[in-house]
Parts: sequence; structure tokens; C-alpha cells
Amino acid sequence: MNVASILDRKSSDRIVTIEPDKTVLDAVDRLVEHGIGSLLVLDGEVLLGIITERDVLRCCADDPVKMAETKVSEVMTRELIVASPDDDVEDVMSTMTRNRIRHLPILVDESLKGIISIGDVVESQLHEFQSENRHLRRYIAGSY
Repeated sequence: MNVASILDRKSSDRIVTIEPDKTVLDAVDRLVEHGIGSLLVLDGEVLLGIITERDVLRCCADDPVKMAETKVSEVMTRELIVASPDDDVEDVMSTMTRNRIRHLPILVDESLKGIISIGDVVESQLHEFQSENRHLRRYIAGSY
């Protein structure tokens, strides 16, 4: 199974973004509005980074007032780990686990195609294992 299969199940309009000059408080509002844990930071069509719940917590840990003044570009993660639709789901899961990240932008030739979460990856693996389990049970029972 590859990442494209996960993207196919997700709605493409679920790519929620924010501009780098918005404040962290703006980012929090958008995260809450959409019930998500990260926003891709775009300047036009160019992917600059990602801002996550962790970035927000780091920003406001000492002084919550900073959220209304600090720009997204100041706290976002700039060095992104990304994947492509052709990547194997198991490889992506390993990459996300090893790097302790929960959100992964999906790019094709520098063009943003979507974003997947660790929850999306786990769900896809669960469906695959359940399907495999059903087939094995039928095989063992002689239903084939």
C-alpha cells in the first residue's frame, strides 16, 4: 500500500494552510476551527514550513501573550520531512516514528498534494491487517 491510497480516501479540501505573516494566535484559531493539529505554511503556492501544536506550546510556554504578537514564520518548522504519493505506507510510518512527527506533507515535484497524519497511517494499516485477517480466516475455514 502506498501514500496515494491514503490521500484517495481523504478529502483534498482538508489541506488547511496559513500565511507566514499571520500570528500564532491566528494559527491557534485556525487549528481549533478545523479540529486539526497542524497547518502548512504557504507563501502563495510555495511551501515554507509547518506549524504544529508543539510549536504553539513552545511559543506560549513562558508568556501566552506572545501568541498575539509572534508571527507564524518565527516559530514554524522550516526543515520539513516530506513524502510522495508513491512512498510505501510502512516506510512512511517508520519515518514518522523515527523523527517523532505526526504530520507529513505530500509533495510531487515541489507541488503540495496533501498532508497525512500518523492517525491516517495507522488507520490504513489497520484496514489492511483486518482485510488480510478476514482472507486468512476464510482460507483456513476452507471458504475459498
